[in-house]
This record gives sequence, C-alpha cells and structure tokens, in this order.
Amino acid sequence: MKQGIIIGASSGIGWELAVQLAAQGYQLGLMARRDGCLKKLADSLPGQHFVQVTDLVNAERAQADLTSLIEKMGDVELIVVNSGVGSMERLLDWEVERQMVDVNVRGFTAMSLTSMNHFVARGGGHLVGVSSVAAHLSGGISLTYNASKAYVSNYLEGMRSRALRSKLPITVTTVEPGFVETPMVQGRPPWMSSVEKATAQMVTAINKKKNHVFVTRRWRFVALLVDIMPRALIRRFV
Repeated sequence: MKQGIIIGASSGIGWELAVQLAAQGYQLGLMARRDGCLKKLADSLPGQHFVQVTDLVNAERAQADLTSLIEKMGDVELIVVNSGVGSMERLLDWEVERQMVDVNVRGFTAMSLTSMNHFVARGGGHLVGVSSVAAHLSGGISLTYNASKAYVSNYLEGMRSRALRSKLPITVTTVEPGFVETPMVQGRPPWMSSVEKATAQMVTAINKKKNHVFVTRRWRFVALLVDIMPRALIRRFV
C-alpha cells in the first residue's frame, strides 16, 4: 500500500488532495492544527488513516510531530507540504507578518528538510511543496505573503538540486496555484478554479513526478508575463 502525508489537510486543497489520493489507494497521514477537521476527514475516506495535530508556528515541535508520524506509518513515500497562511497588509503590522513568516517560511522549511532527510534515509521518495503564482509577483498590499511564496519556490528548486546530487530516486515537485476556490481566497477574482479541478491537475503532476506545475495550467502564461515585465510597470498596479 502506498503511504503519503499531507501537511495542511484540514481544508481547501489539502482536504481535496486527501480525497483524491485516498481514492487512488493511498494510506494517508493527515496533519494540521484543527483536530476535529482532521478526524472528520479521516472518517470520510476509504481505508484507515493517521491523524497528527500540529501547528507550524512552532517549527521545532512540528518537526517532532512529523518525525513521529513517519515512524508510526512505516514507509512513507510521499509528503506534501501544503500549509500556508495569507493576509492583506493594508497596514504594516508585525503580528500579521510574523505569522506568515512563521508558517510559510520557518514552518515550511522545517517540514521540507525533515521530509528530505527521511527520503535520503529511506533511499527515495517524493516531496511536494505548494507555493503560489504569487511567488512571481511583488505587491504593496501582500508583500509578506508574496515574498514568502517566492522563498518556497526558490527553496524547492534548491532541494531539487540536492536530490539530484544525492543520486537517489527523490522527486521534488513545486506546485504554483493561481486563484483556487478555497477559504483563503476572498471575492471572485479572475480565472478562479474549483478546488476539485486544481487538485486533480496537482495529482496528475504528482503521479507523473513532475518537477513543476501551475494549477490551473493557464497560470504559467501569467507567470511568464510577470517575469518579463519591468518592475516599475508592475508597481503601478499592485
């Protein structure tokens, strides 16, 4: 039986990812802050699954939680680091920014390096990190979120290089979603995708062991355009 862990499984993409991977026969470890949501999800899935409550704000404790879950499950071959928080920053508020740094940067790094060390010891595996198209864009009212996602994408690229140098069958997949209909997204922005469609494309990329995927795929054109636009022009609009 294939085994995988989803960090950030209590809602949105993480929840739907659990549904779709369980349907493919995975036994899952489900990690997030909300115990009730995790138990509800585990009970709704076919088969038996593991639940581990954790909070990435405390990165060191989260590392211990992930290590413990891996040991309980036995032979985890896939770990998806999906946890992330985002807030509009109309005011420069350290408490708001610190939470995004703690979860999106410190917590993400702790989970990723713990996962990579497990795969090296195991002799192979698959690390998936969920970043964002926002990694390509700086913005005055979402500067910390966008910067944290740029960090995630860059860090995963570095992990991909380490995996190559290890000469082990370790895959690192970077997922950069655009607007997906989840609790984090407010209003009805353009090109909004259903969580089911976006997650299905993500699962396809996981199964094909892709290095990088935009979900939905049309966002690759937006990222390309933003990457070549002058920064001065971008600052006029964001």
